Amino acid sequence: MDRSTLFEKLRQKFGPRIIESDENGLVPSVRIEPATWPELAQSLRDDFRLDYLSCLTGIDRGKGQGLDAIYHVERMDAARLSISVRIRVPYENPVIPTVEHIWRTADWHEREAYDLLGFRFEGHHNLVRILCAEDWEGHPLRKDYKSPDTYHGVRNNVV
Repeated sequence: MDRSTLFEKLRQKFGPRIIESDENGLVPSVRIEPATWPELAQSLRDDFRLDYLSCLTGIDRGKGQGLDAIYHVERMDAARLSISVRIRVPYENPVIPTVEHIWRTADWHEREAYDLLGFRFEGHHNLVRILCAEDWEGHPLRKDYKSPDTYHGVRNNVV
């Protein structure tokens, strides 16, 4: 299956639930609402054999603009194929359904996005910090993040 066939079949199956798409980028992409994600993810894996979630990227677009989660999904056989799926959520309530039951690699990717940007992956079996200490406050990759001057009595902001 090639890129254009993938997009044609996605448009047939998901229609207006695909908010925007780009077939011609280095990595083709679609943007969807969070509620569509579990069904689309299942279809990408089962119908299109995209069997590997290679990366989950998060972008803080700034207050009023929201956060973007960008999932990079690939097929790893000889007929390589990939797509990125973009999901925009509000800054104040960044909830996306988990896909860890579809791609096991999502377990750690989602925990990292939770830890650093504050995405909440609904249904994740163990959504706890993975890089920062358990009692760390805030999400360090958000644009409004203020690093604490001390952490457990140790100076933190040494320049």
